[in-house]
Amino acid sequence: MKKLNLAIIGQGRSGKNIHGRFYRTDDNQFFNVKYVVEADDFRRERAKNDYPGCTTLADYRDLYDLNDIDLVVNDTYSDLHYPITKDLLEHGFNVLVEKPFARTRYECDTLINIAKEKGVLLAVFQQTFFAPFYEFAYDLAKSGKLGEIQQITIRYNGFSRRWDWQTLQKRCAGGLYNTGPHPVGMALGLIDFDKDAKILFSRLGLALTSGDSDDYAKVIIAAPNGPVVDIEVSNNDAYSPYNLKIQGTKGCFKSTPSDYEMTYLVDGENVERPVVETFLANDEGEPIYCGETLVKHTESGHFDGTAFDVGTKKLYEQIYYYLTEGKPMTVTAEMAADIISVIETTHAQNPLPLKF
Repeated sequence: MKKLNLAIIGQGRSGKNIHGRFYRTDDNQFFNVKYVVEADDFRRERAKNDYPGCTTLADYRDLYDLNDIDLVVNDTYSDLHYPITKDLLEHGFNVLVEKPFARTRYECDTLINIAKEKGVLLAVFQQTFFAPFYEFAYDLAKSGKLGEIQQITIRYNGFSRRWDWQTLQKRCAGGLYNTGPHPVGMALGLIDFDKDAKILFSRLGLALTSGDSDDYAKVIIAAPNGPVVDIEVSNNDAYSPYNLKIQGTKGCFKSTPSDYEMTYLVDGENVERPVVETFLANDEGEPIYCGETLVKHTESGHFDGTAFDVGTKKLYEQIYYYLTEGKPMTVTAEMAADIISVIETTHAQNPLPLKF
């Protein structure tokens, strides 16, 4: 397998510790890090050791004179995702941009249209769609094992505070723009990106953040014939026992990225009880509670890998085979644009005062 040449813009936490970590593992059979663009002198020098043989640059526009780049990864500040990706696409590069895709649906659609006009790939780093726990949950929900799905609950919560650039509205940051693309993407994926889905309720708040963007977000989505999906991204929840819960008419599933449990009923094992229209009574005529012992089944298991290893590899693998063989991407820019629509609408419904 011949590796393709890659240029990455940015060596911050994500560029070094997510993308860069993958590049330096044996799982990366797909891309050679040919160029690293980093404005900071220290990180630019460090990149020479992290990616032996790479050429380092201080300005991404220096890539425009090069003709040996198969893919450019835009891992800059979130507010720079749109303008830099736009520049790269207009110069004919295939681009993988970190999440959030952009700030608005208009910006997303602009980038999608430019990519189509130029005949180049535009991909968004929404690797959670390839996380083992999400793929398992998706297949389970579609299998019918839990019956008709009535509610999906997604929690990306913790108890901590931030005071870096990821707390600033001007940086297209905050919990919903930064972390939100993962749970919002899962939510839309589990309802198959139903175009009739609507936001039924949304709220943004500030609790522990030092900045002016949200560290609490609640979004409830539903489609006319689909389940209610309850999404929460919070930095002030010290007691969140799961990331994903699915409630169906025959069972319930809960999961973290590493482990799951489920309890469910099997058709035919619990004979339907006729309705008693009066109160229930024991043999002495005393009223009793309506209760029984159902025949239930329980399962639990462990997932090998996360979005940050398995998911990253699968996404880069898809990009590689799209570029080399034309195989379609299963996670598309249009899907990432739908995710931004939810986030943009939530911010529009809950405007927060600008302080910085």
